[in-house]
Amino acid sequence: MSSSFSQLKQSSNSSLDNLSKELTKLNESAANPGQDDRYWKLTVDKAQNGHAVIRFLPASNGETVPWVRMFSHGFQGPGGWYIENSLTTIGQKDPVSEYNTQMWNSGVESDKEIARKQKRKLQYIANIFVVSDPANPDNEGKVFLFKFGKKIFDMVNDKMNPEFDDETAVNPFDLWNGCNFRLRARKVAGYRNYDKSEFDSQTALADDDAELERIWNTQYSLEELVAPDQFKSYDELKSHFEKVVGAGGGMETESAFAETEPTASYQESSSIDEDDDSLDYFKKLADG
Repeated sequence: MSSSFSQLKQSSNSSLDNLSKELTKLNESAANPGQDDRYWKLTVDKAQNGHAVIRFLPASNGETVPWVRMFSHGFQGPGGWYIENSLTTIGQKDPVSEYNTQMWNSGVESDKEIARKQKRKLQYIANIFVVSDPANPDNEGKVFLFKFGKKIFDMVNDKMNPEFDDETAVNPFDLWNGCNFRLRARKVAGYRNYDKSEFDSQTALADDDAELERIWNTQYSLEELVAPDQFKSYDELKSHFEKVVGAGGGMETESAFAETEPTASYQESSSIDEDDDSLDYFKKLADG
């Protein structure tokens, strides 16, 4: 009997379990056809509870900042779903932001409500190392991209800029003197909440510099994510937006894109949504 055939016989008891795991992965991929495997996301149970330990990683090779900001819009209109990254991310004019400004400045409450529903969402993106992921152990020891909202970013900022004098400022992105982040999710008042998340004490991610270098070299470029060629053009976004809000809705969008100066009554920053999971939810609805 050949050695390879002997191994086949020895593994016969475990082969069913392995095949079942692969089928589960296949079904998950089929349910999320647009899923980007570069991104890690916390898995939660039916009660919206979940936990994991991650480590924020430093700026990738050749880059200076360990995170980027991404503004997006996600809403449904008479003509379907509008789920697009906003050109305001790269400091350019965006048709939805222009339209929202016009709606808000009209002084009509119903127009303001339209602007609220179409407000842009803010997400941050960083490289992370997954230390512990009980729901998906296969992710442990790997580098991913991680999208998160303002609440988690505020925790990062508080760690770097502590409020009290007796607290030590810590760079959580540092490989040697940073700290792991215990991410905890729960449902509060119907929404995903991360208030119970916290940083551990300072420690090196690994004892060996060679291992740290290996991790660093597997990080993704963040600057590429917000490069101009990653965004649709103004005209493409405008055409899509008009199709979504104009089909049967009776909205006159052309006048809203006129070159006008925004008034002080509407500030772009007021349209930021802190819910980092909302766009993923909208995408699932649109794909479904």
